[in-house]
Amino acid sequence: MPNRLANETSPYLLQHKDNPVDWYPWSDEALSAARLLDKPILLSIGYSSCHWCHVMAHESFENESIASIMNANFINIKVDREELPDVDSIYMTAVQAMTGSGGWPLTVFITPDGQPFFGGTYFPPEDRPHMAGFPRVLDAISDAYANKRKEIIDNSQQIVATIREQSTPQKNDGSVEESLIFGSFTHLVSNADLENGGMQGAPKFPQPMIYELLLRYWKRTGSSQALDTVTLTLEKMAHGGIYDQIGGGFARYSVDDKWLVPHFEKMLYDNALLVSLYLHAYQATKKPLFKRIVEETLEYITREMTHSAGGFYSASDADSEGVEGKFFVWTSDEIDTVLSESDSEFAKAYWGVTKAGNFEGANILNLPISQENLLTRSERVSSEIIEQVARIRSRLLEARSKRIAPGIDDKILVSWNALMLKAFAESGAVFENPEWIAIAKKNAHLLLDQVKNSEGLLLHTWKATSATEGDARIFGYLDDHSYLIDALLSLYEATFDYSYVNEAQSIANQMIDRFWDVDLEVFYDTSLEHTKLLVRPRDVLDNALPSGGAIAAIALQRLSRFTGEEDYIAKAEASMKPLIPHMEQAPSSVTSWLAAVDLLRSNAQEVVLVGDEADPVISGMKRELWAEFAPNTVLAGLHSVPDGSERSPLLKGRSQVNGKATAFVCENYACKLPVTSVAELIEQLG
Repeated sequence: MPNRLANETSPYLLQHKDNPVDWYPWSDEALSAARLLDKPILLSIGYSSCHWCHVMAHESFENESIASIMNANFINIKVDREELPDVDSIYMTAVQAMTGSGGWPLTVFITPDGQPFFGGTYFPPEDRPHMAGFPRVLDAISDAYANKRKEIIDNSQQIVATIREQSTPQKNDGSVEESLIFGSFTHLVSNADLENGGMQGAPKFPQPMIYELLLRYWKRTGSSQALDTVTLTLEKMAHGGIYDQIGGGFARYSVDDKWLVPHFEKMLYDNALLVSLYLHAYQATKKPLFKRIVEETLEYITREMTHSAGGFYSASDADSEGVEGKFFVWTSDEIDTVLSESDSEFAKAYWGVTKAGNFEGANILNLPISQENLLTRSERVSSEIIEQVARIRSRLLEARSKRIAPGIDDKILVSWNALMLKAFAESGAVFENPEWIAIAKKNAHLLLDQVKNSEGLLLHTWKATSATEGDARIFGYLDDHSYLIDALLSLYEATFDYSYVNEAQSIANQMIDRFWDVDLEVFYDTSLEHTKLLVRPRDVLDNALPSGGAIAAIALQRLSRFTGEEDYIAKAEASMKPLIPHMEQAPSSVTSWLAAVDLLRSNAQEVVLVGDEADPVISGMKRELWAEFAPNTVLAGLHSVPDGSERSPLLKGRSQVNGKATAFVCENYACKLPVTSVAELIEQLG
């Protein structure tokens, strides 16, 4: 008999609908039941592609005996952390305060009014060395709640006080100075792994925001050390097992320090952020490897992670057939079976395949010798080798597609979709790929048209109910708004369709009305309409995702350049000030905020192109502008019909010179003389 989770749209919650546990979703109904029955709440938080979440579910939540203990003594609530990041953030902070660490599955015991008093992560179904079994934990918590209630309440109040202190913004009257960027550089490179790329130690996470900041630092200073740190990391990742050498796309992280053995789940946001990073690194270096990674990863997203309505799925699982990584690894014999003898010999040498294997008797494909070095050493023509690799990849991908694939979390999250929308739009512009721009436009229209409520407020999640329709739920969070504003501005730059600026401005105004605290001059993660929790969350640090507040600071500055609204910049700068101590003392945790500082303290150019979209001069000008890494340059344009964009001070009054394609290079809306050729534009850009 399905439990209450059967009515949810989250794939993670639906995975638990047939558990013998009497699960509730997070709701007033669950909290009311706990108060009415005077029972503590067992809050279990995870996500669909989490390996240890699956393990605990199988061992404990599918166990009739353990479920009976849970049902008798607790109100049990199951939460998808990706659907309710505010709930996850608060109770993760609580568990970290109690235990010094955290992770998923997150298991928290809370009072009926939501106050946490005990927690942890994974609990085994029976006692193990140095680890209490889940039934013993349940019995102990139930006994303590019945017989030591005052002690529990006192403990929970101390934990809540700690959470409130961490969530309360601290006023800072300091000035947001350029020196903050320079101060971060030494800290970032001092922790770099100069042999394997990334930061020192294991496990290794990609951390794309760090390398985006280092690229900005290189652009600002010309530091070869900054650029070398970025390129080493991206090369090592692209050659390692964290990158799917056959299907494209990146796994969540590497368990070792050489990027070889991944945790095999693939997250949409990782791949979106990494596509953007590889794209920007390509602009900076023109390395063919970086272009190839962008192409292969976007091919993977298009092939396996895109709904027919245009939305991007959230994740693919680490497991298939109950085994982590089974879908992705190869034995030497499997390679022999799929390929001809000569191709097999080449493939095994190219991707480091051996009889013994490098992962539980099988092989995680990686490049022990980079393709560039192989081309240098080989006596064969490079084009022949590249063609052979592409042909073999295609054969192996076809063979792999016949295996039982990992599960897909097919919910559409606005924030993560916006990151991938931006990646497709920018990549389409740089590589002149209209198909990628079309994918970005289709995604934008899905988010703008279907993931809103009847009042026009942006929602957080959308789940398809047909090929074109879906069910949208949950008020949008700060990162849904800020990421989408930023993405829509990039889509405008790729298309010169000013409707995207209008949409971005509408969302920005909603964001300010609903998330901005006038007194403290900061954005909160939740809006005025969200369910009130113990505290109003405000997560300012970069984690797997960039801080929503930091992207708001970047997006508002960009939007101001298009619209002329100076209040956007004022709010962006004010929101940075409380982060100054973090920027000075722990810059690696706030690199997106430092990127916002870089934009604020730059003398970036604004470039306006006026002319027909099909004019080869306009195409040539765009090609030159997109060829370089210029994160603080604003690109605007008018085609034959102004489409109402005269509202923009950048565009107002711009017209062609003598009927020719024309470019205006400006700074703070003050422009140089207009030019009508690509060569003249290059000269003005310097």
